[in-house]
Amino acid sequence: MCGIVGITSNKPVSAAIINSLRKLEYRGYDSAGIATLSDGFINEVKSEGRVDKLEKNNDFKNMLGYVGIGHVRWATHGIPNTINAHPHSSETVSVVHNGIIENSTTLKKYLVSKGHKFKSQTDTEVIVHLITELQKENDLKNSILKMLKQLEGSFALAIIFKDQPDLIVGARRGSPLAVGYGPNENYLGSDSYALKSMTNKISYLNDGEFCIIKRSQVEFFEDNGIKLNKKVLKLSSNEENYDKGDYKYFMAKEIDEQPITIKNCIKEYIDNINNDINIHNFPWKMNDISSVSLIGCGTAYHSCLMAKYWIEELTSLDVNIDIASEFRYRKNRFKKDNLYIFVSQSGETADTYAALDLCNKNNMKTASIVNVIESSIARDSNFVLPIHCGPEIGVASTKAFLGQMLVLYILILKISHLKKDINKNLYIEKIKSLKELPKLVEKTLLTENKIQSISGTFTEAKGSMFLGRGFSYSIALEGALKLKELSYVHAEGYPAGEMKHGPLALIEDGMPVVVLAPRDAYYKKTISNMQEVIARGAKVLLITNKSKEEVVSENIWEKIEVENTNYDLMPFLLTIPLQKLAYYSALKKGYDIDKPRNLAKSVTVE
Repeated sequence: MCGIVGITSNKPVSAAIINSLRKLEYRGYDSAGIATLSDGFINEVKSEGRVDKLEKNNDFKNMLGYVGIGHVRWATHGIPNTINAHPHSSETVSVVHNGIIENSTTLKKYLVSKGHKFKSQTDTEVIVHLITELQKENDLKNSILKMLKQLEGSFALAIIFKDQPDLIVGARRGSPLAVGYGPNENYLGSDSYALKSMTNKISYLNDGEFCIIKRSQVEFFEDNGIKLNKKVLKLSSNEENYDKGDYKYFMAKEIDEQPITIKNCIKEYIDNINNDINIHNFPWKMNDISSVSLIGCGTAYHSCLMAKYWIEELTSLDVNIDIASEFRYRKNRFKKDNLYIFVSQSGETADTYAALDLCNKNNMKTASIVNVIESSIARDSNFVLPIHCGPEIGVASTKAFLGQMLVLYILILKISHLKKDINKNLYIEKIKSLKELPKLVEKTLLTENKIQSISGTFTEAKGSMFLGRGFSYSIALEGALKLKELSYVHAEGYPAGEMKHGPLALIEDGMPVVVLAPRDAYYKKTISNMQEVIARGAKVLLITNKSKEEVVSENIWEKIEVENTNYDLMPFLLTIPLQKLAYYSALKKGYDIDKPRNLAKSVTVE
């Protein structure tokens, strides 16, 4: 989950590397570092903490060099400190790394036996010593080839060499890596976002490939050393999406952007003239699909859980959902008539990509729902549905979650129509409801003031519960996750009907409990479950939809009413207050909302 960048140029590179590291900080902010080549020496500056601290270092201010690499760290091996910060260097080689070297202990023992001395606790340092050792008897290319064969695990690497003043080596296995092209300079980065301010021309390394980058040329190779030709992609130049504007945090901006992003997504997929869904390039016949598997991690998994209810409600398909990290290690019974759908905001989530790769190796039907169309998951899926949300910078996902749910719903609705599981009139009615969703989300955002006033109760509590039934259960899980991610308060999402089977023991006087109870088929049962926690002293925040009927309880602490819509779409509206609750709870605690502790945006390690 670290971020790496490399630049070779005809002008000094340290300032540009720092700018790219700022953009990569969503990947990790335990430490930061930079190494450049100048006057035949490797110059290295590192610091614990964030990029701003690195930039203030006096050694950085005096840093020269026309080729360099940089790194922001999310710690895996070794505590977050300056010694364990990247780059790691010998006298001749400097390396930055995103990933995990699984055989680092074995390699370290071998290298120590050869006289190498280690300074850090990281797995990355073995790469430095391994290359240094291999260079004693091999040229650069063969040193790289032999190194890659000996490394086990996942990695994206950027490497500079003392005797190669114009050169950076990049290599990828598992972790993403992009190459950018500029006039008299070229670039390497963990993603296109890191490079976008310098270029809009990008190529991506596939698994097992490496590259040799000079300021005047880039060469790509397979893991056997055979040279490759790479397609150059042109990126969009929508830079305003990368700016906070008047907002203090990206997350606040991204929450408020949701009406627009939903509208943009609907515009891409809904044919207004014919009241139809534009998914015409579906590569399989509907008769060839009898079941669906939905696979994701974290928030993406919650969108999969939500989709399970829709599939059961609207189609005749069988459906399974899986957490990617579990799916990839189980003994799966692959079925030819099953469609495997992978959901990921970044399209680079390591466990999700590994699950996709497993399905591809077994010749399964694979589709992906992603926000980054150039990502590894998108490129390696048989079929891709982008969510069209634009960049999401805040580590805790908000607009991407609604985007994932929206595209899943649109896809499910289309499948139900093609399989004739719903009649045409109902299909058209549901599409019309979809087109109203942006306005309803916009109105629901107006509950902000009330949420802000009650958020302090959650920050002061030892823990909280989020309860729901049916559709609402998956939203309860997401609400609990958001509060945990941002305010570091223990929160548990739970099916309301299951409280009496154990979790009710956690309820104590004054404990805040969020109850999601839209006025659907589960409403009366959920209200009954709500009474059970009220009777035991809980402070209940009820989130429901507007109605002339009073809630069947006189002891509710607070109530928030969202707009009315087709009940299929109610989860979108229920989500908004929970996002705001997490945001304001963290804000009251003074936390960095865009960069919660111990977390990173793109989870590219197991």
